[in-house]
Amino acid sequence: MALTKESVVNRTETIALVTTVSLVSLGIIQIILGETISRSVSLIANGFDCIGDGFVSGIVWGGLRFFKKPADQRFHFGYYKLENLASIAATIVMFLLAGYIIFRSYNQLVNPEDVQLPFIGAVVAFIAGLIAISLGAYKIIKCKTLGMSSVKLDAFNTIKDGTTSFLTVVALLLSSYGYTIADSIIGFIIAGLIVTIGFAAIKEAGYMLIDACDGDCLMYGVLIKTYAERVKGVQSAQVVRLRRTGPVIQGELEIMVPGEMTVSELNQIQLEIIRISTEKISELERLTITVVPFEKEER
Repeated sequence: MALTKESVVNRTETIALVTTVSLVSLGIIQIILGETISRSVSLIANGFDCIGDGFVSGIVWGGLRFFKKPADQRFHFGYYKLENLASIAATIVMFLLAGYIIFRSYNQLVNPEDVQLPFIGAVVAFIAGLIAISLGAYKIIKCKTLGMSSVKLDAFNTIKDGTTSFLTVVALLLSSYGYTIADSIIGFIIAGLIVTIGFAAIKEAGYMLIDACDGDCLMYGVLIKTYAERVKGVQSAQVVRLRRTGPVIQGELEIMVPGEMTVSELNQIQLEIIRISTEKISELERLTITVVPFEKEER
């Protein structure tokens, strides 16, 4: 039985919530274990990374559940950009956590301490890695159906968390054989990954807040113009303005039609352009079409 887009959204919303709870819980366990028993910097770093990735999944969950409230008299274009503000806030927190991880990794490098019970920490990190990889793979499969960039970003971020968990396992196993420097090195690597992804996330959120259009947005503009010009009665499509707001795209299109066209004919053309564009571009939520009359004498 084929799933509707609404049911896919509901399932994706559920898996995002499960990811949030799972990663945050595993992160807290690893931090407590690393701070009190294991004394492992890489385990602590991976715990913070798990919590950070859990926050990202929480933002996506909030976007799917709350930020799609319908537009009202105050917010004419809806609440999508709250997702971008929340993403920037979460990224700032992650930068602070990365700074703490770097500080701990440096201390471990210059004043190395033996990691206690490394195999227990390795088992916990391995379980966290398996869970993260499984959840990320599931979300990648679902995001192909849903076509939402925020879900895609969350999926790859979750897989990244699984990768850092396996790196932590390697660090703990090496520490058990006396290579304590591996603990601090993996801590530096995890902090670097957090900062790198943080910069990418804050850059994307900033671009969305100022309505920048690049990458796939530019490609969508060309596609919408092409779709419009293929509709019978449209002489040309002149202007396409697009902006991404959260998981969706909103746009404006200007078309030129014969001046003698009736309102009913024009309405059919507009509906056809919107139908084709939204079918081909699943992220396109709203397309406003303005009309310019085309006079043969002027041509």
